[in-house]
Parts: sequence; structure tokens; C-alpha cells
Amino acid sequence: MTRILADLPDEDIKWLDQLAAEQGKSRAAVLREAVAAYRPQSPLDWIEAGFGAWKDRTDIGDSVEWQRRERAASTRPWDPDYPEVRAEFPDLFDEEDDREHALHKAWMAEHGMKADEALQNPPGTKAGSKKKRGKK
Repeated sequence: MTRILADLPDEDIKWLDQLAAEQGKSRAAVLREAVAAYRPQSPLDWIEAGFGAWKDRTDIGDSVEWQRRERAASTRPWDPDYPEVRAEFPDLFDEEDDREHALHKAWMAEHGMKADEALQNPPGTKAGSKKKRGKK
């Protein structure tokens, strides 16, 4: 076993000594256990191990189209690209989504906002709740 010299803040040494006393171990034993627990049990090449895991999938068809459809499924009626996504994937949306989209457009018009402004100042926030004041 190799010995090492490590500098630790006094606070950490006090904590380490207290922990060692509670566990009935030496400071060195607690440090060895901490290092062993910190070291990964499996190799770090998990990205390489998973690379291409879906390459032989036949149940999803074209993987790019599948991914685009999955992303489109998370589009909400208040998203600026809702009309475009709705046109491309009409089966993902229903009449309720269209009603919510119409309500959102009406809210934006009422507050004099454009789609990108609504994202920066959504309803319910301080900026999104400001009403226009008329002249006296």
C-alpha cells in the first residue's frame, strides 16, 4: 500500500476525526473507504458501450423521423411553432389543443404581444400581468 500526503482544511479534518471516532475506525480507514466509494464500479466507457444500441431497431422505422415525431409530441398550444408542428403532425393534436392555441393567441392580442414576447413574459408573471394604462 502506498502512502500519500494530502492537505485538507482544518474543518474537514475535524469532521473526518469525528466520523472515524463514531465508526470506531482510524482516519486513514475512513479515507480509504471514501476513495473506494468514490471510484466508479463500472468502466467509464458507458457512452461507447451504448453507442449504436438502437442501430438494429426495426420497430421505429426511420430513426430521424421517429425523433422528430417524439419532439413534436412535446409541442404545446402556446409554443410559437405550434401551427407548423400541428400542420406536419396533425394526428398528435386534437380540438382541445386548437382551442388552447386560440385562447393563447387571443390573450397575446389582448396584451399587445407577439409570440416571442409571450415567451419572455408568460401569463402569471409580473411582466406578463401588466395592463396597458390609458391616458387620463
